[in-house]
Amino acid sequence: MTDAAAETKRKGGPRRVALVVAAGRGYRLGGDLPKQYLSLGGRPILRHCLATFAAHPDITAVRVVIHPDDRPLYDQAARGLDLLEPVPGGAERQDSVRLGLESVADLDPDQVLIHDAARPFLTPDVVDRVIAALDAHAGTIPAVAQADTLKRVDADGRISGTVDRAGLWRAQTPQGFRFPDLLAAHRAAAGQTLTDDAAVLEAAGGAVWIVPGAERNVKITTTDDLRRAERRFQGPGETRVGSGFDVHAFGPGDHIVLGGIRIPHDQGLMGHSDADVALHTLADAIYGAIAAGDIGRHFPPTDDRWKGAPSDVFLRHAGALVDALGGRIVHLDLTVMCERPKIGPHRAAIAGRIAEILGLDGGRVAVKATTTERLGFTGRGEGMAAQATATVSLPG
Repeated sequence: MTDAAAETKRKGGPRRVALVVAAGRGYRLGGDLPKQYLSLGGRPILRHCLATFAAHPDITAVRVVIHPDDRPLYDQAARGLDLLEPVPGGAERQDSVRLGLESVADLDPDQVLIHDAARPFLTPDVVDRVIAALDAHAGTIPAVAQADTLKRVDADGRISGTVDRAGLWRAQTPQGFRFPDLLAAHRAAAGQTLTDDAAVLEAAGGAVWIVPGAERNVKITTTDDLRRAERRFQGPGETRVGSGFDVHAFGPGDHIVLGGIRIPHDQGLMGHSDADVALHTLADAIYGAIAAGDIGRHFPPTDDRWKGAPSDVFLRHAGALVDALGGRIVHLDLTVMCERPKIGPHRAAIAGRIAEILGLDGGRVAVKATTTERLGFTGRGEGMAAQATATVSLPG
């Protein structure tokens, strides 16, 4: 097994790779840039879906298939996100997907999700539904029932018939598959031109099922599509609130790390990393606000890379995901619970360090401390607890 495959296995559970197809030239929108790199809401179109996949707790790894000439554009769009190195695509979309699949075979994934770079409004719930359906099916796609009347039209513009729309659905992405099945189907279909990956699996005799998609999960193809998409970012956006809670036991040591600050104490806190209960709690609160799971999904305690790691890495990652989604952290409220050491003398330093890690104004971070009146494990001096609330603003 390769190092990359071993890394995906350490994350536990099914190994799911998201493959984003971004190798098309797509100049129909005008200008000198392929459409996936045009600006939408102040970020490249491609970055929107990359941020959603990077933040999703059930996606093990993300790889983008790009045109070789687009590497500088890709680097800008993917900046700061934890992604696999991109790979070059082929002449047709089907070629690009096959090359992308071949490139992740050494990761030994169980499942793969294929997504079009020009669908920026992907939401976690659509990804959730695709993943859930893969427990029972070899292939599944999000789709929306066709609501408009469909007409068949001759070359001269004359209507030649009305198409019965019963049972017709508009396919979307990400389309999810069991990895070995889709890779084999793409190898068998090499040289053909099929319209999507569901069609590739169908051509190989596989069955594909649908799950509810979302009307907002549109593909940007024309300038009108881009103008409509841009209007989504002209409103007030939405405010999200997430909560976090964490506990660490005391053990041998001569100091604790709390809020990124070293505090002398006659005991230490026990944990896989530096056991900073404050930063762990804040990271979980931020992950909760953006529906990105919890700290254990992004930084598994079974992964030796994080043994003794400073927890500012975890908090900075949570903040980076908010930024990648086009959002901002409005306010953090942290409460630390312990009998000792006394937190009051260190409160300002802790608040300042948290603000520094996340690049926030100090007035956006509140740090409080309390005892539990000698009740419970904190009251008995067996450990420390912390809870936090994160308020985050995201585009609408």
